[in-house]
Formats: sequence, C-alpha cells, structure tokens
Amino acid sequence: MTDARLRHGRASLALSFFVQGVTFALLVTRIPAIQDRYGISDGLLPVFLAAVPILAGVGSVATEKVVARVRPGSVLRWAQPVVLLTLLAVGAGSELWQAAVALGVFGLAVGALDASMNMMGVSLQRAYGRSIMLGFHAAYSLGGIAGASMAWAGAHWDLTLLVSYLPAVVLLLPAALVGSRWYAEGKAEEDGQRKERQGTSVSFRLLMPLCLVMSFAYIGDSTVSNWSAKYLQDVLGSSEQLATVPYNVYMVTTLLGRAVGDFGVRRFGAVAVVRFGSVLAAAGFGVVAVASGAWIGMLGFTMLGLGLCVIVPQTFAAAGRMFPGASDTAVARLNVFNYVGFLVGSPLVGALGDAWTYRGAMLVPMVLVLATLVYAKSFGAEPARYGGGHERPRTVDVG
Repeated sequence: MTDARLRHGRASLALSFFVQGVTFALLVTRIPAIQDRYGISDGLLPVFLAAVPILAGVGSVATEKVVARVRPGSVLRWAQPVVLLTLLAVGAGSELWQAAVALGVFGLAVGALDASMNMMGVSLQRAYGRSIMLGFHAAYSLGGIAGASMAWAGAHWDLTLLVSYLPAVVLLLPAALVGSRWYAEGKAEEDGQRKERQGTSVSFRLLMPLCLVMSFAYIGDSTVSNWSAKYLQDVLGSSEQLATVPYNVYMVTTLLGRAVGDFGVRRFGAVAVVRFGSVLAAAGFGVVAVASGAWIGMLGFTMLGLGLCVIVPQTFAAAGRMFPGASDTAVARLNVFNYVGFLVGSPLVGALGDAWTYRGAMLVPMVLVLATLVYAKSFGAEPARYGGGHERPRTVDVG
C-alpha cells in the first residue's frame, strides 16, 4: 500500500465521520419537530427513541458477520447513503408507520456505519503506527456542531423537516459516495490476513473491561446531551436561552480535545490520556453537582467535554490492539456497548433525579466515569506502543 493511498484513505474516512456527525445531529436535535409532524405521543416517544439504538446494536452485530466476507469499506460505502436517505425519509413522511420504518432502517444502518467506520479507523491507525483515531472522532464532533447549527437554522426559520434535511443530503450524499472511492485499510487487512483472522476468536472476558468503559463514557455523554439544559434551568436557575449553551460548549470542547488528543497519546501513551480524561470528566460532574450558579455549572460541562472526548476513540483503538488478528470482530462487539450506554444514561439520570435530586443524580455518572481508572490498564496492552516507545519508529511519514 502506498503512502499516498494511506493519506487519501485517512482523508476519506475523516469525511465519513464528519458526514455521520452532521446526519446524527440533524436527527436528534429535531426530535420535537419529528414528534409534532407524526403526532407521536409523549408515552410513545420513548419507544421510538429506544428502538433506534437497539436496532443500531443489531446492525453492529450483523456487520461483524458481514465483514468476514467483505471489506469494512464496502459496508461503509453503502451504509452511509442509506443513513442519509432514511434521514430524508423521516423528513418526507406523514404517517406514523412511515416514521417507524424510516427510523428502524436508520437504526440498522447507523449500527453498520458506526462499526465499519471504527473498524477502518483502527486498521488505518495500525498502518500508520501512531495514534490517529482521535482525529477521526474530531471530524465527527465537527460534523455534530455543523448539523446542530443547521438544525437550529431550520427551527429558527420554521422550515419543514424535509426542507431542513434536503440541502444536507444533496451536498453530503455525493460527497460521501465520491470519497468512498479512496477508502483504504491497513496492511493487516490484506486478503491473506483477512482469511487468517476469520479463525481468530475474541475473548469476551478480555474485552469486557473495554465494554464497561464504553458504556460508562456514553452514560456520561447522554447525561450531558439530555439533561444539561434542564439542569441549568431548573436546578441552577438560568434563563431558557442560557440553558441551551452548555451542550454547545460541550460539543466545542469535545472537538478541541479530540483535535489535540492524538498528540497526547503519542507523547504520554493511551493509558495516561485515558486516566487524565476520566479524572477530568469526573471532576466536571462533581463541579456540576455542587455548582452554585449557571456559570459554575457551565465550567463543569466544559470540563466534561474535555475529559470524556478522549475515552471512546481510545477504547476502539485499544480493542484493535488487544485483538490484532480479529480487530473487526472486537470493534463490532464493542460498538454495541455504545448503544447500551446511550440507552441506560438518560433514563437512569431522570429516574434518580425524580426519586432523589438532580444534583445527586449527577454523582452517579461521575462515579461510573471514575471507574474507568480501574480498567485503564486495558488500554496499555503491549502492542499499544508499536515498538520501543509510545510510537512505532517510522521511516516514512505518511501524513
């Protein structure tokens, strides 16, 4: 594989992460509008919201089986257009069954997309011999900011869902298809080694610590995305307008943290970066829990963004290092716990807030994120150093 092909593969995969960030943000930030359009009752809405990550988990498991026969790039090449088109279908429908079908297909395709993207990211990182995984997730965060901004514009100008979604799909669908021409995988993914790894098993016992870390990270993430506005307004007494700021700040700090995170991994190693991120995120939850006012609360959410942002990409990377002969299988199984954390986080905090206090509820994700320290050694398997130092010696710089 030429160095140019690696560089092109890295850029095209970053584009896919960006497109997925835009797409997912456009969906989740317009949930109230989707509910109104289809007349989904408050009682039925949680069923729809839970169905998407459940089906995404099914899609991730299915992808594990598919990539035993075809390359992850082939899965990604077709899963991403399906996700974009189902987003458009959500905006175009009018009947409840149409929403159910569109969101169901969206969930299945997102699971395949998330799994295949991260499989390819792990493979490219192995080929590069240095940490680049956080950069891909930074592209996702940038896409999320762009998508949320587009959704805000649609809501501000009172545009229909179809009109809001159509420009994004028209622009991003051709870009994703063209970019897919340059998808590339690492040398460990060549045909001969692909056949060899099909017989390699993944020990769930060894993978479990990373699965728990993935769940804890997404419980923390879903707490911010679902409860930050309510917490600031109802608990800390902010205005409705100010209450929208914490999630935006969280997204921006997530982007910044991921943009520089790879340099931290190269300099200090994955274990140190994950430990630092866990402590910073836990401290952020602590600040939020004891905050005396809205601005102190926003400081806590800022700390959360900088801390949590490094954990998920490094968890995928650690799974690839732990099972170098079966990294696709490990990533697909690990990816399921992304959706487990998403499903558990929001209801858990809501139930604790109603039964106890929302300040007290913030302590639960704090403890769970802090528990990542117990499993930090799982990020430092011997292959993590790619040689003598934190990075494999490189004779050629591939970008």
